[in-house]
Amino acid sequence: YGKNTIKFLRLHREGKKHFVKEVEVCAHLRLTSPQEYLEGNNSLVIPTDTIKNIVLVLAKKNGIPSLEQFAIDICNHFMTTFCQVAYVKTYVQEVPWQRLHEDGVPHIHSFICVPDGIRFCEAEQCRNGPLIVFAGIKDLKLMKTTQSGFEGFYKNEHTTLPERHDRILCGELFCKWSYGECKDFDFNCIWKKIRECILEAFAGPPDCGEYSPSYQKTVNSIQMLVLSRVSQVQVIEAVLNNTFYNVVDMKNLGLTNDKEVLVPVEAPYGSCACTLGRKKFFEA
Repeated sequence: YGKNTIKFLRLHREGKKHFVKEVEVCAHLRLTSPQEYLEGNNSLVIPTDTIKNIVLVLAKKNGIPSLEQFAIDICNHFMTTFCQVAYVKTYVQEVPWQRLHEDGVPHIHSFICVPDGIRFCEAEQCRNGPLIVFAGIKDLKLMKTTQSGFEGFYKNEHTTLPERHDRILCGELFCKWSYGECKDFDFNCIWKKIRECILEAFAGPPDCGEYSPSYQKTVNSIQMLVLSRVSQVQVIEAVLNNTFYNVVDMKNLGLTNDKEVLVPVEAPYGSCACTLGRKKFFEA
């Protein structure tokens, strides 16, 4: 049991310059005894309102140096404070506020919400067990208008899809990765590096791009680049929900439409998912 959707803004001031973190937290506990379920005995139950207040107090006292560290702080608090807690799991996601710039100059106290992917993390721990931390990015919408195709696929009597060697590749990406044994990581730096890997693998070099023969290959390329450059990541899950575009037929309007006006296919849409990890992790 626990408390979902604990939303708050943490404001930090350094002189005239302000810093913000707006987050949503879910904190769930499992107790050493199920007596509240079986017997109606609530003597061990930590009220969900208390859980909410603890999260807010930790934000006040510790700040939010990173989402992962804040999730770890929450897990540590419940494990060290309440002997009846057998397991704790915390989920934290961030509202994507970015500092506003005017003519290239960063503003000291104004921000803009930029929907370029939502950062999130999870931390979970069993009593006498290791602390496990996951992190990720979701709702990251990506598009490239060429250097993508889909050819040579299996065909039978039900196949109507034509082969394409030049198409728009567009989708909404969800990525989640695990760190294995957590050490003194710079979680903010690692997350930014992984996000850069995702964008690089999707787009390719800025002057020419890189051809994608399928959504599946793009997902794999993202995962391989992250694992090759970020040693702290042990396993990475990626899901790419695809958006397809159809070229509008403008012949009846007396116009030739050379892939200049397209409409999105809202439903149904495709989805590609893959989990990839280091061999030693799966052997363990």
